[in-house]
Amino acid sequence: MVDAALMQQCADPTLKPAIVEQFIVRAGSEDPLAVTVRSGSLLVLVPKATNTEEALALTRDNLGRNTVRVGITQYPAGLGILEAGALKPDLVDSCANIRIGTALFGKVYRGVAKWYGNPTNKEVLPQVFDDAIIAWQTGYFEGVAVFRTRNSGAEKLNETGTVGRDAADAKPDISENEVKPEESAEAVASDTNKAGIRIDLSGIGGRP
Repeated sequence: MVDAALMQQCADPTLKPAIVEQFIVRAGSEDPLAVTVRSGSLLVLVPKATNTEEALALTRDNLGRNTVRVGITQYPAGLGILEAGALKPDLVDSCANIRIGTALFGKVYRGVAKWYGNPTNKEVLPQVFDDAIIAWQTGYFEGVAVFRTRNSGAEKLNETGTVGRDAADAKPDISENEVKPEESAEAVASDTNKAGIRIDLSGIGGRP
């Protein structure tokens, strides 16, 4: 179990502690060095990392070929990176991983809640949370890639519960597993179809 004091200290303050705890229990890992690699729906077996260097090496080796999730929150490692060499040790630092992971999950959660009409009924909230967890694990909600659009794709769903035209037609710039380890930052940046999304978390401000 992840230390409660660590979660309280490092988690995004816009999320209630109970949501943070359940998010990590349901979608995260107790091991800050945990690296999970998937090829499509298949789990790829990789050696267990015993230190920061090994965890980052595993991540770099698999980016560009597979989907890689890292750390306590199982953060999507390829998100917003131009090249594998740009990975930072913060990704497997317990506090930093909780901070960025809960901030991004908060954005996904609020997007899902908005699709539901921002319900307050206690009977509906568990379903909202379940769908947010699935969106976090798969990267999709209602057919929209929640990590790959400039704002969380779920937040582009309109109030009637259907996908708006801009969201439905949006073309993601890069998936979380499309980082090319062999390409230089300059080469990637010059191609707008390969440019990594820079996640703007400034819009996170409301409580669910």
